[in-house]
Amino acid sequence: MEIFLYRQGAERIEEGFKVEQLPDLLADQTNVVWVDMEQPTTADEQVLLDVFKFHPLTVEDCRENRHYPKIEEFPGYLYLIVHGVLADTSPDHFNTIELDAFLGSNYVITYHHDSFRSINNVKQLIHTSPIACKRGAPFLLYQILDQIVDFYSPVLDDFDERIDTLEDDIFTLKSPANEILEEIMDLKRGVLRLRRISTKQMDVFYRMSRGEFSLIDQQMLPFYRDIYDHLIRVTDLAENYRDLISGALEAYLSVVSNRLNEIMKVLTIFSAVMLPLTFIAGVYGMNFDNMPELHSRYGYYGAWLLMLLVAVGMLGFFWRRGWIGGGRPKAEDAKDV
Repeated sequence: MEIFLYRQGAERIEEGFKVEQLPDLLADQTNVVWVDMEQPTTADEQVLLDVFKFHPLTVEDCRENRHYPKIEEFPGYLYLIVHGVLADTSPDHFNTIELDAFLGSNYVITYHHDSFRSINNVKQLIHTSPIACKRGAPFLLYQILDQIVDFYSPVLDDFDERIDTLEDDIFTLKSPANEILEEIMDLKRGVLRLRRISTKQMDVFYRMSRGEFSLIDQQMLPFYRDIYDHLIRVTDLAENYRDLISGALEAYLSVVSNRLNEIMKVLTIFSAVMLPLTFIAGVYGMNFDNMPELHSRYGYYGAWLLMLLVAVGMLGFFWRRGWIGGGRPKAEDAKDV
């Protein structure tokens, strides 16, 4: 647990306080207190109950790590859950981490089981300058949430790049590849999770940006509207990516089907050519006594010549129709087709 304190008019942030000092720090309404709990213990949870007097159900929600984004108002404080992206996330293995936060009149509490880049960045910011705390606890919370939403942008760029690469791979595909199908399904799952989280999160920031909660004064509303606008872009892009991936899946299935049709066409043409040849060979292979061609001096060569002419004639007919090779159907043939 880390405790940061900004005193009104101070030029730097104070830290290194103990839990026993929290009640005195919170008693002065001109102070801004930030309590960050990373990988919290049972003792940290007890601080939420004993010092801040939070509702037991909110503490229980903090303990769990599988909640969708939400915001709830309690007497004297707000409780919200938001999701940030993992530092090593990728489009095909997209995942988020949960941040639980409390906003009071002069304090912000962040509770998380994983490390957040946004929180680390804000810590560096307040060590450099206390400007993030000078406007009060709502502005400090805004700085944290804004950083969380900003880290969605690189993930969106990765999705865009991966989808473009996937489309190129699909249209240069020579044979069915399970790897491409697996990549499509992984991207689809990632986009669906991104859309689900961003939609729920957008509702949280919509409520915070329209002045629904008294702890967020009117001067802070434009800042939260800015976060809301960023999330609208994230949600819209997630919707577009979902459509693109669905189109990529249809394109993959269409390409595979076309390749299969090409194979079936070759086999069908081969069978069509062999059918009359098999008939000719079958007729002259019956070995009846009363078959004049069997006793002909040139019957064997004649049979071969006949089969060759039939095969070449059929291949020429298929080519003229445009079924094989580079042939194109003529105008009169096209009408028949």
